[in-house]
Amino acid sequence: MFDGADPAVRQAYEAAQRSFKYFWRELSWEQRRIVPGLDMAMVKLPFTDGPRTDDNPQYEHMWIGEVDFDGETISGVLLNSPNWLTSVQEGDAIQAPFSALEDWMMTVDGRAYGGFTVNQMRAGMNNRERKKHDDAWGLEFGDPEVVLVEIEREGDTTMLRASDAQEAFRDHPMCVNMLPKVEEHLAGDPSAVREPDEAGWTLLHREALAGNLGVVKLLVQHGADVAARTPSGRTAADLARGIGWPEIAEYLDAQGSG
Repeated sequence: MFDGADPAVRQAYEAAQRSFKYFWRELSWEQRRIVPGLDMAMVKLPFTDGPRTDDNPQYEHMWIGEVDFDGETISGVLLNSPNWLTSVQEGDAIQAPFSALEDWMMTVDGRAYGGFTVNQMRAGMNNRERKKHDDAWGLEFGDPEVVLVEIEREGDTTMLRASDAQEAFRDHPMCVNMLPKVEEHLAGDPSAVREPDEAGWTLLHREALAGNLGVVKLLVQHGADVAARTPSGRTAADLARGIGWPEIAEYLDAQGSG
């Protein structure tokens, strides 16, 4: 339980939204892996039945899994069982605007990434309370003042990026490693560059939203239409800009004006 109006909690929400792009990029690559790399991936959203007349808070803050994202709407399946709400139940299909996102978290080998609201609460605990909390989760959260947002694996080494770290853009390691295979695929199947999928999205839309600049450049080199729009009217540059990949948006803008 926590007060969603608390300034510290609001800051946690904002940090989660700013860094969501790293979660979505990792999840996008997870969907392509033969062997799963993530143990868990979920986002937190607020749920309500409307104004209440009992003593319970209006909102319950719960996690959803099987997360999908189209640049505007988050969807998935409710993982928690509500304590007092009746309008939703565990296992329900959920949709919510991105602006409702309160947190995200993914776990690998017992280490938690994200969890901004979780760490905000942990920051107010003493060492004994924090250990009890972490043991209940069965996860290593680390220093509550340093939220890890990005996972990179190089051989047996895992490198970590902390929230709001000021670093230049870099592609996900899987993007870098897959570029030769992607180029081979595009050369062998030119239709894959332009033909939209069943949702009306091109590969350029998908890769721009996922933050894969290397693949985006290959798609453009193979003739991808940078002006193509999703059924809701967004270009690949719009999607990249909206989620927080200005480097990709600027590259696509330049290609469109060239």
